[in-house]
Amino acid sequence: MPLNLAAVFLPCDIYPLGVRQQGILINGQFPGPDIYSVTNDNLIINVFNSLDEPFLLSWNGIQQRRNSYQDGVYGTTCPIPPGKNFTYILQVKDQIGSFYYFPSLAFHKAAGGFGGIRILSRPRIPVPFPDPAGDYTVLIGDWQSWIEARSCLWRMGSSLMAVGLMVLLSLLKQGKTYRLRISNVGLQNSLNFRIQGHRMTLVEVEGTHSVQTSYSWLDVHPGQSYSVLVKADQPAQDYFVAVSTRFTTDVLTTSAIFHYSNSAGPVSGPPPGGPTIQVDESLNQARSIRTNLSASGPRPNPQGSYHYGLINTTKTIRLANSAGLINGKQRYAVNSVSFVPADTPLKLADFFTIGGVFRVGSISDNPTGGGLYLDTSVLGVDYRAFIEIVCLKTKRTSSKAGTSMVTLSLMDGGLWSSASRSQYNLRDAISRSTVQVYPKSWTAIYVALDNVGMWNLRSEFWARQYLGQQLYLRVYTASTSLRDEFPIPKNALLCGRASGRHTRPL
Repeated sequence: MPLNLAAVFLPCDIYPLGVRQQGILINGQFPGPDIYSVTNDNLIINVFNSLDEPFLLSWNGIQQRRNSYQDGVYGTTCPIPPGKNFTYILQVKDQIGSFYYFPSLAFHKAAGGFGGIRILSRPRIPVPFPDPAGDYTVLIGDWQSWIEARSCLWRMGSSLMAVGLMVLLSLLKQGKTYRLRISNVGLQNSLNFRIQGHRMTLVEVEGTHSVQTSYSWLDVHPGQSYSVLVKADQPAQDYFVAVSTRFTTDVLTTSAIFHYSNSAGPVSGPPPGGPTIQVDESLNQARSIRTNLSASGPRPNPQGSYHYGLINTTKTIRLANSAGLINGKQRYAVNSVSFVPADTPLKLADFFTIGGVFRVGSISDNPTGGGLYLDTSVLGVDYRAFIEIVCLKTKRTSSKAGTSMVTLSLMDGGLWSSASRSQYNLRDAISRSTVQVYPKSWTAIYVALDNVGMWNLRSEFWARQYLGQQLYLRVYTASTSLRDEFPIPKNALLCGRASGRHTRPL
């Protein structure tokens, strides 16, 4: 069924830390309203840009089946000019779960403009846990002035904010179980989430039902989303919800209130402590997160019916990050290439066969060991290939749009080699859209390239992505069949060298 939404994005003064900042509101809200949908719904979202600069909205974890034109990053979509609007038309095809939307340009994400996305299962498809008494979106993130962030990248992370907790986690009834959809919408920090005196049962990870494991705290890395069940089974009073940074010299903490409707008293004592710089605890938790093989996903067949471990890979891509100066300015790179945006969105240049915008193969599929240089990084891969990607020695997370990734192994320390494959989980590894890579380590993933398009692969450390740590995967087929890719949208904005061209008849 089609779902029609309208969103007006406008700047406004807000007080997220008790200090006035300029934020981005959606329909007068900060954070923005949740988008509710059901598997296979068509979403029609009209975005009005009331900012004084171009704006784009992206959909973290939404796969955009056959439709990379709607992905909402500059490699695929022209920005919405100030005072103009654009209508996104997308389908949440064969997906369930918890995701979020966010602004993708110019550090707008630092100012807000984000909100939750829920994709519910169709009524006849069983969910592997009873309906909760309440279902809440919890957005957490590190806060920074967006204008300040663009001019002073090195000052990022100077303060922390957990968004919306004071309102969302209130009036809970004793003995009832609640679902929390937790997303890290921040700019750079991995965050630890915990509730005083309560345990959390993990049930879903970015669209995959997980083995239901109980945790006292949960590490949520930038760009990641989790669903947990929390039972209000403690004496009726108020409890702290604590969020703190991980792997930082200065640990920043914020708190909110977990409030029982029949509370007999306020919170007591300090907020509960959590892990800080320890990597092993986070790594062990990540390894414990597994796919529930017997649960149905968006379709009635069990998630375990997809035997990814029996599929032969056709290509291995190794990606290593690095940093340095180019022309006297700080840059970050993947396989020695520091990404610079082209003057025309890459997907439009591909569709209109505009030469000179980008070059397929402008980045190597293995580390070169050479010096850093600037280019518009595009890596060519074949439609319906099944590939292995190994992320090497990265300090932050990476995200892949367009398909989900099976996280085979996270390794703390050591170098990756072909012998490392013996450590892979080839049975019930979790499938997700954003994976973390720990310092001086590697992470291996399998990706089924079953979605034609131009897809952004990026660091979720926003300063590094902004300064070059991203690339695009061009998933290519010579077929022009609608079975493989939708045509360019009739209302597609055209900019750069695509200006003045025509999409298709209205």
